[in-house]
Amino acid sequence: DVQLQASGGGLVQAGGSLRLSCAASGITFDDYAIGWFRQVPGKEREVVACSSSSDGTTYYTDSVKGRFTISRNNVKNSVYLQMNSLKPEDTAIYYCAAQSRPYISGTYRDPSKYDYWGQGTQVTVSS
Repeated sequence: DVQLQASGGGLVQAGGSLRLSCAASGITFDDYAIGWFRQVPGKEREVVACSSSSDGTTYYTDSVKGRFTISRNNVKNSVYLQMNSLKPEDTAIYYCAAQSRPYISGTYRDPSKYDYWGQGTQVTVSS
């Protein structure tokens, strides 16, 4: 079975940091681009960052550029999201997802184009 296990969420004050982890099993990790998404109640799930496997390319949504960093360890089948300078508007459930291609495609923003999803981890930033 394919599993993506997201962890690392929690409660933090504005300006603080958290590091999310996503551990994958049951897939050939090198063959997948990995994305981090977030969702708040009543809103659509939005991409936060995405990492390719083939060439190290990364993408970030504008609101997190300069604050969040996505990285991956293909030996450990894991992807990380380092979140610094957190803001209350970053509060959401964060999900990791895997898309079955090693590069970032033009569909990286579209949640429906991802093949596997983790269970989500709650991030709450207090003001």
